[in-house]
Amino acid sequence: MENKNNTGAIFKNDKKAKETHPDYRGKIIANGKEMEIALWMKTSAKGVRYFSVSLNEPYVPVEEQQAIPERTPTGDSIDDDLPF
Repeated sequence: MENKNNTGAIFKNDKKAKETHPDYRGKIIANGKEMEIALWMKTSAKGVRYFSVSLNEPYVPVEEQQAIPERTPTGDSIDDDLPF
């Protein structure tokens, strides 16, 4: 499913294993950027039901994150003449 800008889709979280896990999850496009959305069904102290919402950038596993490229010496460094 492809979302248009500033729209998205939210589904019941069928993988909820703990009370702290969200009740609903989904993806939205907010200002041109894909975001993950999570919602928890809550009840206020006065008994009013509401959704608590969290937006996060999509999860990227560590092995898929781009490594910072190593700096390679150019030979033009001012430290080239240091004896240590």
